[in-house]
Amino acid sequence: MQTIPPCPACNSPYGYEMDEKLICPECSFEWKYEDVKDEVEEGLIVKDANGTVLADGDAVTIVKDLPVKGAPKPIKAGTKVKSIRLTEGDHNIDCKIEGFGSMALKSEFVKKA
Repeated sequence: MQTIPPCPACNSPYGYEMDEKLICPECSFEWKYEDVKDEVEEGLIVKDANGTVLADGDAVTIVKDLPVKGAPKPIKAGTKVKSIRLTEGDHNIDCKIEGFGSMALKSEFVKKA
């Protein structure tokens, strides 16, 4: 099963297949999958706070103080985290932070180092 890409005209994620075409229900734009298949990337895409694409093993820097449940102090902005691992879900970065241990972070609170 192939993933239906977002509409090239309005970027709507609700496109559907009909015969040989893909159709957007929001703007009625019609296109063929072959026209945009090069743009469809397979796999997990995670972007940092600046919009830079992250990959497994990257080093990132925390951009704001993050409170940690059960810890007496927050993770300070500027803390560097090495060797991240990308995951599915709301907290899409798994890592180990010195002094805190294993953590799950949201990509919107980090930037690529």
